[in-house]
Amino acid sequence: MNEIAHFYKVAFAKYGELGWWPANDTFEVMIGAILTQNTNWKNVERALQNLKERGLLGFQAIADVPIEELAEAIRPSGYYNQKAKKLKRFIEWLDRAAGGDIARLDELPTELLRENLLSIKGIGPETADDILLYALDRPIFVVDSYTYRIAARHGWVPPDVSYDELAEAFTSSLPEDVALYKNFHAILVEIGKGFCKKGKPNCPECPAKRTLGEGFPREI
Repeated sequence: MNEIAHFYKVAFAKYGELGWWPANDTFEVMIGAILTQNTNWKNVERALQNLKERGLLGFQAIADVPIEELAEAIRPSGYYNQKAKKLKRFIEWLDRAAGGDIARLDELPTELLRENLLSIKGIGPETADDILLYALDRPIFVVDSYTYRIAARHGWVPPDVSYDELAEAFTSSLPEDVALYKNFHAILVEIGKGFCKKGKPNCPECPAKRTLGEGFPREI
């Protein structure tokens, strides 16, 4: 068993199935993926609740609402003026690509769909891959700061690895399994927040400490 797969096996024994992403439907996952940029999930939940209470958590509602009203609704998520523009651009793209019908996105191959998402100003690889994996069930591994930190400290990749190279390190080490990718990403987030912290990693208490090699913790 390779090191990445072994890490997941050990960590899974602690965390099990975490059931990410919290949302009522696919559209909410997509909107949440954009709102979660540069903020924590509690702030996103507040912004989503505002959208729900104002009847704005829908394709046509976001398309029609004045951008100033949309920005005010998502204020808790931070950078709300910028994110309102991103949401509007995303809705415009969804209209062009699928007439606002998310089910029609199933007709597009994953690589093309990813290119489309990355063409939207304000949507980078992590946001695009959140949408692909969690909303559209495409076999894409999401990379975030926790993924970088844990992978580099464990020596799976060099610290200067690119986003796509790091994602490939995971997909090439694991079976192509959407549920596995979702849960592994969620576990990495939990370990990153609780143990593999940026300033002072707590390796002795980490649930995956049995996967650590010599010379830990590595400086990155």
